[in-house]
Amino acid sequence: MSSEAPANATLRRRGRPRKNVTRHEQRLMKSVLDGEITVGVIGLGYVGLPLALEFASSGIRVIGIDVSADKVKKLNAGRNYIQDLDDDAIHSVVKKQKKLTATTSFEQVRDCDVIYICVPTPFTPNKDPDISHIVSATQEVARNMRPGQLIILKSTTFPGTTEKYVKPILDATKMICGKDYFLAFSPERIDPGNKVWDTKNTPVVVGGVTHACTDLAIAVNKRIISQVVPVSSPSVAEMEKLLENIFRSVNIALVNELAQLCDRIGVNIWEVVEAASTKPFGFMPFFPGPGIGGHCILIDPYYLSWMAREYDFVTNFITLAAEVNESMPFYVRGMIERELAKQKVSMYQAKVLLLGMAFKRDVDDLRHSPALKVAELLIEDGITNISYFDPYIPSVDVKGQTLTSRKTLTEKFVQRHDVVVITTDHSSFDIEMIVRNAKVVIDTRNSTKIIKGSRKNIVLLGDGK
Repeated sequence: MSSEAPANATLRRRGRPRKNVTRHEQRLMKSVLDGEITVGVIGLGYVGLPLALEFASSGIRVIGIDVSADKVKKLNAGRNYIQDLDDDAIHSVVKKQKKLTATTSFEQVRDCDVIYICVPTPFTPNKDPDISHIVSATQEVARNMRPGQLIILKSTTFPGTTEKYVKPILDATKMICGKDYFLAFSPERIDPGNKVWDTKNTPVVVGGVTHACTDLAIAVNKRIISQVVPVSSPSVAEMEKLLENIFRSVNIALVNELAQLCDRIGVNIWEVVEAASTKPFGFMPFFPGPGIGGHCILIDPYYLSWMAREYDFVTNFITLAAEVNESMPFYVRGMIERELAKQKVSMYQAKVLLLGMAFKRDVDDLRHSPALKVAELLIEDGITNISYFDPYIPSVDVKGQTLTSRKTLTEKFVQRHDVVVITTDHSSFDIEMIVRNAKVVIDTRNSTKIIKGSRKNIVLLGDGK
């Protein structure tokens, strides 16, 4: 079979035959379909390492690149540092199968046929996007790339990043996109702590700069992912990712605002949501909490609002939702200080215990955790006797202080505090013991719903009491 046949066969299967298949596309498509490729993954964090593991587990050689020498050292020793991944699986692909290696050198980009860019995209203190990591990684790729490579950006970003920021850097090599090299955007869909949906079985969206870019990106992703959904451009894929997370942000903001209203009018928001959830159509339950965290849901509304200003458009609705969610740690602080005032304890003498510091249940991810923000606000108000317990987060830095998690949560330790706040609903928490021994429990996650009968020492966010 000629080298052109696999490429054209793939294009026909997609229902869009093309005659202008270039030499580089033909060769790369054949290598992809034959599984004879080397995949490079830039950024070995929550997105990059699971991706690298999937490719390596499928028998494809993977080179991981990261600026962190510590991550590279751990990975080359076969040690896992991502909670959701299996330790034995990492050890196997590194030490036994020898399909995954890691390096801090971008020079190995030239040895890769496909390069995924999975670097962080935070925002500045002024809530403007910071794509400096994307730019830096792309510049390193450009310095070391060769003809016939496919670059796939996975980092969450605003529409236009791939074509307005990444492509010009790669074009400066004098290679032509869609002919000499190929470029696409395929957003990550990692959900930390999710035991059902992972890298392999979660559908992914891909949008290439040209038809050839899209076809190649589909073929590569299909090596490890069950369902690949093509869209017409990188901008569509970039916007699609923002929609996913802004959808959650807006709906969480809705119930957070209603929770505050329910506290004033004497209605339990948790009962309201439960009742509304009985409707079999037209409703999806979301629940209030102390705020939102993680990398995407908090950040993405600001990425979109920043981009919208370029087009003289203000995303009032989306920005307001983000502001509501970011106000929740302040609301929780008010709940804490109100309960301390009832006990007639001065803020300087008060002892507060936070249960859970991670941004969500049963994960070791501290990024933008609302619990961390609550701790910061309390310290700013002079409440410095703060303790916390989180089996996943051994220590945190708050306002120049290093707080260390209690190794075990005992009855005496709970009794020692004036207020206990459930900020993260880890499944390992002994809620019965906590409620039994605490003077006051402020529950921001409805963890105490398992308690039978009413308890006067429970203060539930949004319960109307």
